[in-house]
Amino acid sequence: MSDAPPPPQNANPYQAPTAMNPSDEKLWATLIHIGGILFGFLPALIGYLVLKDRGPFIRAHTATALNFQITLLIGYIVGSILIVVLIGIFILFLVWIASIVFGIIAALAANKGEAYTYPLAIKFVS
Repeated sequence: MSDAPPPPQNANPYQAPTAMNPSDEKLWATLIHIGGILFGFLPALIGYLVLKDRGPFIRAHTATALNFQITLLIGYIVGSILIVVLIGIFILFLVWIASIVFGIIAALAANKGEAYTYPLAIKFVS
């Protein structure tokens, strides 16, 4: 015999997600951009998968962050391969600096409630 209470009669596990309020959208978008600096593409991927249906602002920022992080991942892979011919060290350094600088700029824009598009990002998701 189970001690768990029965589910409410009107509970719908397939209910569409509710929209976030603007301050929550700005907070999550800022955290996703900062998370990209610290943890690579994982915060952007998780944020995109979980939050994309919660509002147009958060969807735009998570998609933009994910596109940029995938582009950076490609840059890291190319730099790692080209490290054999020494130009890879320069590429890895530039990609790392771009990650920090553009991640901070994007986080500041998200915190202000503004749209932001990363330069040089390849558009994989929209």
